[in-house]
Amino acid sequence: MTVVFLALAGGVGAAVRFIVDGLIRSRLRTALPWATILINVSGSLVLGFVGGLVVRGHAPDSLQLVLGTGFLGGYTTFSTASVETIRLVQSGRTGLALTNAVGSLVASVGAAAVGLWIAFALP
Repeated sequence: MTVVFLALAGGVGAAVRFIVDGLIRSRLRTALPWATILINVSGSLVLGFVGGLVVRGHAPDSLQLVLGTGFLGGYTTFSTASVETIRLVQSGRTGLALTNAVGSLVASVGAAAVGLWIAFALP
């Protein structure tokens, strides 16, 4: 049954990403792919939080599997971030490409750390 929930969660995550991406892109029209950055950072924050809850024993491993691997696997999109970085390089925007690649990585890892910290700060 977990596999079914995992697959459904992945589909829902991808649909939510599609909606969030569209909403952000309709409001921010810049060369820097803010929609992908915000999606990946927010997904990393939630994954850090869920992982922290599981490590502390406040949530079952199946939650991390279904929410972390399923939903957030469908929601986050690091492959798109890579493609967008390559496109920035190809269009001669090397500075933006570097900002996108390094900034996304640092912000996402930082957000995961904050999520973990929040989970460990709970009573």
